[in-house]
Amino acid sequence: MNKVFLRGNVGADPKITTFQNGGKVAQFTLATTERGFKTKEGKEVPEKTTWHNIIAGRGWADVCEKYVTKGSPLLIEGKINVRKYQNNAGQDCYVTEIIVETLELLGSKKSENSPAPVDGPSGDLPL
Repeated sequence: MNKVFLRGNVGADPKITTFQNGGKVAQFTLATTERGFKTKEGKEVPEKTTWHNIIAGRGWADVCEKYVTKGSPLLIEGKINVRKYQNNAGQDCYVTEIIVETLELLGSKKSENSPAPVDGPSGDLPL
């Protein structure tokens, strides 16, 4: 089983790519933070922030385009994907990405311009 749940804040406004067939993909980073703590011996363990590469397609890109901005708190359910590519020097490089299966907007500030609650995408749009 390949399943991941992440709760964190968006690092930058999503980059939206639109394809000739009308499909879209949103790419952005998400920061998750593990709180620091003090051990029984009194040693301080600092908080740790991890950055994740997020890929949202199949209708979730539309949601990201409309409602997700830098700093947005999100809950993401998805799967881990490791992609291999070659850099300009011909060396193999690997990138780990989270492919969004569901996305929930969390705790947005209430204002006149706040978006209405978002339902998931309908139908299977191409990734």
